[in-house]
Amino acid sequence: MATVLLVIHLMIAATLVGVVLLQKSEGGALGIGGGGGGGFLTGRGTANLLTRTTAGLAAAFFTTSILLTLLANHSSPRGSVFDSVPGAAAPANGSAPAAGKTEPGRGGILDKLEQPHGPLVPQNQ
Repeated sequence: MATVLLVIHLMIAATLVGVVLLQKSEGGALGIGGGGGGGFLTGRGTANLLTRTTAGLAAAFFTTSILLTLLANHSSPRGSVFDSVPGAAAPANGSAPAAGKTEPGRGGILDKLEQPHGPLVPQNQ
């Protein structure tokens, strides 16, 4: 259902872009349609048709956007992304852990960078 709705949404979006580009530009040379010359529609008829088409496509675009949002919210599991991250829970006392202190055996990058617990300088005998 979501895939079909997404494909329809993308087709509406592409058509909407095309219809907007066909409209006559008021202040520049970007408008493709609406030029002089005898077409099958007059300038006023073309403007009315493109305006109505744009309005209809915009309404369809908003409708499919809302439907996709409702469908995504309905099918997604409740909860946060952070609920599934292991070891991301805050300490029970509410304070942040002290800098440089990590739980032993967690296997993170800080465990690999931690200094050995023995003396740093070799002892001469």
